[in-house]
Amino acid sequence: MRLKTLVAVLGVGAVVACAPVQSGPTNSGTDEKTGQLRVWLFDEVNRGPKEAVVKEAITEFQGKHSGVTVDVQYIQVASRAERFKAAFSDPKSAPDVAEFGNTDLAGYVSAGGFSELDLGSWSESKDLVPTILDTAKVDGKTYGVPWFVGVRALYYRTDVFTELGLKPPSTLDEIATTAREIRQKKPDMLGISAGGKYLFAALPFIWAQGGDLAKQDGGKYTATIDSAEAKAGVAKYTELIKDDICPPATCAGNGGDASVEQFRAGKAAMTIGGDFNRKSVDASSAAGKYGVVPLPGKTAGSIAPAFAGGNLLGVLKGTQRKTLSNEFVQLLASKKYQQKMYTAMGNLPTFSDVQKQVSDSDKFLEPFTKTLQAGTKFVPVTPAWAKIEAQTVVPTMIQEVVTGAKNVDTATADAAKTMNAAFTS
Repeated sequence: MRLKTLVAVLGVGAVVACAPVQSGPTNSGTDEKTGQLRVWLFDEVNRGPKEAVVKEAITEFQGKHSGVTVDVQYIQVASRAERFKAAFSDPKSAPDVAEFGNTDLAGYVSAGGFSELDLGSWSESKDLVPTILDTAKVDGKTYGVPWFVGVRALYYRTDVFTELGLKPPSTLDEIATTAREIRQKKPDMLGISAGGKYLFAALPFIWAQGGDLAKQDGGKYTATIDSAEAKAGVAKYTELIKDDICPPATCAGNGGDASVEQFRAGKAAMTIGGDFNRKSVDASSAAGKYGVVPLPGKTAGSIAPAFAGGNLLGVLKGTQRKTLSNEFVQLLASKKYQQKMYTAMGNLPTFSDVQKQVSDSDKFLEPFTKTLQAGTKFVPVTPAWAKIEAQTVVPTMIQEVVTGAKNVDTATADAAKTMNAAFTS
């Protein structure tokens, strides 16, 4: 989902799960070419720039389609579950086109809410980054167009590193050793601001060790969070939330927002933050005194797989204007308007060539585009994931380890049991 405004929803630590809907509309038998096209987009803290770009796209679209008007409603992210549930149950109240988070996709498709999209005739679709496009698929079928993507990298204080004669970590192991040295020499500063509830900071550590949350076999998911590889990743991440780096009393309860805030406030020498955190960091005490590098992997020169967060644009299954809806999605999600959305909102584009254009013109983006190019990963694509997130299974597991309530073996085994119960329910 949106990893800027939705950090409180998805990207910021824990994803707010949408309860799966049990039934959805059937495909409409009509395909009207005139009338009003209804669109739902997510509201933003600062909606003005987004709204200006959307209005420009609407003007272009209406200019090409006589007798067509586009009505946009900006909906609150926090209430999206109820809004979409009602829309799936009553097509008359539903939009034709909607923006939605990629982690919500599996539940919405299971509910029968969105139409499968055929992007084969859209020439620009060939340049969508494959791993990002995968976040719009369920069982190999595409149900949305990625509108933007957000990934995280390692922020660090250049002044502190220069003062102590340090270099940015080049492996996962070096993150802990570097952070420990900083805290030893600067006891009033966290070596790295990590968080017990910061799911999207922890996942790259698991993936970099060759582990994963779950595996799929024959359409069924089974938890693998208790595999040897996943446990190695959990141990590597939880090592950061110790008294000699980031004390549990300070950090165990932190999600993404709180972790980045420690860095913004000058209380941490490093943190894991997204491209979408840039503006807030530039408006903080760390402004002009930080750099960003990709979160390193297990070996020097490698990059840890990042969670590919972001939002999709899709067509509701009950629409009576299927052709118009598909055309509007392809316009708003096009290279032209993704470039405009980047300029307006800082949203990372989902096309490889547009990513290169924006990173060539703004070197700040290079660590994030390199991370995307190295390959991203995603959460299990199943409606059960919403239940697992609602139960905060993985963050709870991390907190149990860092507080000493359980060791890694016990915590991961218990988390696997809870996940499997969700997968089989």
